[in-house]
Formats: sequence, structure tokens, C-alpha cells
Amino acid sequence: MLMFGKPGAGKGTLTARLVEKYDVMSLSTGDLLRQHIAEGTDVGKEAEDIMARGKLLPDDVVLKVVASKLDRIQPKHWILDGFPRTLGQGKLLDVHLKKQNIPLTLVVNLDVPDDVILSRISDRWIHLPSGRVYNMSYNRPRVEGHDDVTGEPLTKRPDDNPEIFSRRLAAFYASTSPLLSYFSTAASSAAHSSFNHYQHPHQLSFHRPQKLAVKSLSGNTSDEIWPQLDQLVRNMFPGLRTRADTKESKRRHSLSDAIVAENFEANGSFK
Repeated sequence: MLMFGKPGAGKGTLTARLVEKYDVMSLSTGDLLRQHIAEGTDVGKEAEDIMARGKLLPDDVVLKVVASKLDRIQPKHWILDGFPRTLGQGKLLDVHLKKQNIPLTLVVNLDVPDDVILSRISDRWIHLPSGRVYNMSYNRPRVEGHDDVTGEPLTKRPDDNPEIFSRRLAAFYASTSPLLSYFSTAASSAAHSSFNHYQHPHQLSFHRPQKLAVKSLSGNTSDEIWPQLDQLVRNMFPGLRTRADTKESKRRHSLSDAIVAENFEANGSFK
């Protein structure tokens, strides 16, 4: 699943809710890149050299970073965070997924009014170590200025001001609008059904949907959008397990293993 939205639309918050509720993995491009650099992989060295020269990473290098993880975790269910950001990246990702027989199934656009986001980011405070987000209008910390979990001070993001927001918004429209158009065209094109139907992406399920869907979810807050997103994910991926289901399954397997081990120890054989 790909999730798009204006800066401040709540992509991080809603992705975190999906990961908390369902057995899915959120893949952060930034985290993956830092991991490659730390491990000294070929693509990590290539990226580090490019960034050391003050240049932006080419689309194909960013794809290598993302694809290296995607190819290792199949058939784990996943959501990409921070990729693709450009039409070029979107096309490269689409081609790679098709080659790997992991077609994309769901693209979500979070439609939040510009003025609502501007008001939201003006009231937004962040706990940097954890990434927890608070808002003085509707999600206040229990103690003003401090994180609910650690009690550590909250800070403002440097780009949470109207001038920078306007620039980021312009960049969003310039880069993301073509991406949404590309995937919308792909969704309505029979050619996008590379094998039978456009089935499984952001792999959110064992039951593969029939084709790519591009959906826009509207609301003023993440709390308004969340029920729509939750219902959409459940409809698109009926076989997706919740975290609670997964934990219960593991508990049962552990209990079964313990009984077998106890039986073997007592009788010297499996019964």
C-alpha cells in the first residue's frame, strides 16, 4: 500500500495506527538508507558517496535501497513510508514490483484542506526521540510541553511555520499530483493487470484483490480519516491478520510446543 498526502496530513499517524492494529511492516526509506550506510553495503557506499558530494540521490539508487528490503521480506505485508516521492520513482517502483510479481494493490491519498493543515502544524509539538506527535488543539499532552510516556520536553519542527509550509505544499502539488495521476491511469488500464489481475502490493493480505485501487480519503483530522482507512484496508485485504490474532496464534503454538516437550520428557516419545 502506498499512502500520499500533503505535509502535515497525518500520513505518519495513520501509518502507525495500521502497523499497531495489523500485522504489517512500515518501511521507512530514511531508516533503510541509514542501515545500508551503517552496514557498508554496495548501495550504502554509493549513496554515502553521492550525499558526501552534496547531491541528491538519483531515483534508481533510492529504488535499490527500497527494493533490497522488499525482496527479502516477502511475503510479509508492508507499507512504504517516504517513497515514491516523484513520478520517476513511482514508475521505477511499479516496474520493479511487476518484475517481482508483487503488483501494487492500493494507493491512498489523504485529502485534508490546506487551511486545516496550516492550523494543525502551528499547534503541533513533537517528541523527537520517539516521533510521537501532539497537537494543542485536539491531542494535547497530559503535561503541557512534555511527552506522555517519558516526560521529556517536546519541541517544534523547524519547518512547522506558514512560510515553509507554503513551499512544501507547492512541492507536494508539483511532485505528487503527477504520481496520483499515473497510478489512477494505471488503475483504470487493463494493461496494468500484468498477470490475470493487479493483485498484491504493499502486501496487506493473503487474499489478493483483483486490481489496483486509488482512493482519496477526506477529513480534517486523523481521527476522522482513520475509520475510513481502517474499513478500506479490511475491505481490500480480507485475509489481513490483526496483531491480536497473530499474538494469539503464537501463544497457541508456544503452548502446543510446551505440551509436546513435556510429553516427550515424561514418556521418552511423542504421543
